Amino acid sequence: MDHLRSLRYFLVVADELHFGRAAERLGIAQPPLSQRVKRLEAELGAKLFERGRRVTLTEAGEVLRAEARDLLSRWDRMTALVAKAERGELDGLRAGVPPDLPGRVLAAILTRFADECPAVRLDLQELTTAEQARLLADRELDAGLLQLPVDLVGLELGPVVDTPLGVVLPRDSPLARRAQLTLADLAGEGLVHSPRAAAPGSYDALLRTCWDHGFRPAAIRHARNPEFVLGLVLAGHGVAFEPGPRKEPRVVWRPLAGEVLRSRLAFAWPPASPHPQARKFAEVTAEVLEHDGVSRIVPPEPRAARPWDVFYERS
Repeated sequence: MDHLRSLRYFLVVADELHFGRAAERLGIAQPPLSQRVKRLEAELGAKLFERGRRVTLTEAGEVLRAEARDLLSRWDRMTALVAKAERGELDGLRAGVPPDLPGRVLAAILTRFADECPAVRLDLQELTTAEQARLLADRELDAGLLQLPVDLVGLELGPVVDTPLGVVLPRDSPLARRAQLTLADLAGEGLVHSPRAAAPGSYDALLRTCWDHGFRPAAIRHARNPEFVLGLVLAGHGVAFEPGPRKEPRVVWRPLAGEVLRSRLAFAWPPASPHPQARKFAEVTAEVLEHDGVSRIVPPEPRAARPWDVFYERS
């Protein structure tokens, strides 16, 4: 763990900007502290401090200070999680799912996960993609089921579930007589959809695909709750795009030719010191979602290397 100790020493010097005071805080002599910082500079190939009448951080030192604080915070969280797991005191798994996840699917996920991980307490929250992304970044959520595309910087991504979307429209609509529709067939119709703020990436991608295929909604009405979506569709305010038929006799669901509209869902979690069961919960959820007969699991894109990986590899 020599590299981690060097980073801790570096941060104390960066805080004090005085080697003597830093050594006093650390309870060590000043010469060994100076030597350790010089070795760190040599290994990184960068000068971290300007040493003159007063000690100041270089630009490289400022960068390292920000990265080192983040790395050590994650390391401390990881070691705390490992210790809790060893003592049988592991915290519950805090997970988020989108509000429009069907109840039967949610029940299947919870039952399957309870069967496979009976000792893990699951704290499930109903949250939009945007809300989950913020809570994941703040480490207030351990895993989140996100609607893609979404900014995944700083997150690990699990199996991606790809599902074709069809059209929900009133049973008395002339379009309901067709077995299959194209997006161009919907010209002149309105659209009922969740607000853009809930999942900006998927919202923009859906509208862009609609426009590219000849459907520019006459109006867009926003609805968060699936029942509110149904009410607006029945009242003639527009069509909606959903993965499959509803058990509601007043509406019909029709597939789109070419499956041009698709929903992509995946669990994400922090890559450093994640909850030990985050990946397992992601895999269970993906398997349940895939069993609807139309969805399929596709591999996530590989994650780029992060600046702190080199320290974990060397430590």
